[in-house]
Amino acid sequence: MAIYKALTIAGSDSGGGAGIQADLKTFQELGVYGMSVITAVTAQNTLGVQGVYPMSAEAIERQLASIGEDLQPDALKTGMLFSGDIIRVVAAAIQQYGWNHIVVDPVMIAKGGASLLQQEAIEAMIRHLLPLADVVTPNIPEAEALSGMVITDHESRQLAAKRIHQYGCKNVMIKGGHEPNTEQATDLLYDGTSFTEFTSNRLITPHTHGTGCTFAAALTSGLAQGLATKESLGLAKRFIHAAIGEPLHIGGGHGPTNHWAYQRGVRATVAAAAQAVTTERGALG
Repeated sequence: MAIYKALTIAGSDSGGGAGIQADLKTFQELGVYGMSVITAVTAQNTLGVQGVYPMSAEAIERQLASIGEDLQPDALKTGMLFSGDIIRVVAAAIQQYGWNHIVVDPVMIAKGGASLLQQEAIEAMIRHLLPLADVVTPNIPEAEALSGMVITDHESRQLAAKRIHQYGCKNVMIKGGHEPNTEQATDLLYDGTSFTEFTSNRLITPHTHGTGCTFAAALTSGLAQGLATKESLGLAKRFIHAAIGEPLHIGGGHGPTNHWAYQRGVRATVAAAAQAVTTERGALG
């Protein structure tokens, strides 16, 4: 049996809803062996971020080397990278070890509003990391920061995707969760030639902490298992919709998504199908 491996390069979330913790939970739920490189330790919970403590570039470089020298990932994702120095170290390792299927989740601002990416790091991300990405997955505020423009409608979102694509990434997926006053959440994919939309009913809930991390981790899991980009994005869309749709109702603020909801739904569907087959066979005698 093939063991697919995925690597997350991101910050630790002490509340367990986002970052490294969310990524590893998602990898596990989707049948992928998860590995991690921690870029920063955060003190945070559902109420906000109380502290950010970045790792040294040397510590990150050593973690990356430990993976590169022994455990070749089939896909990887980046999350909170915090500074330009960290971004340059990560980009260099990706090139040095020849890693493929790179998902860049340009984590910039926490749900509570705290900045998770220094301003000088945005230019480093554009210059060093985005050209290596198979898919970059900004939400609308992140897409605005990367494209240098304001997104107000469908046309401006398409233009922003085109601008980001010009940095050298293969695919740009602008997520629609921040789009106001819509009954549906539409994610927009641009592959350099055409646009594809992934749409689901909008779920109104405050329990959305870690949605971006979880979405990108599910996408990475699909790529690690050899699925095509659009197929992996479809999996990620279904996974995060289930995770948001069955909230855990913990914490006093922006609660985490439910990482086991998707597989619970899959198992329920399989069980119902098996029961239907058994009933039909019984009716046939």
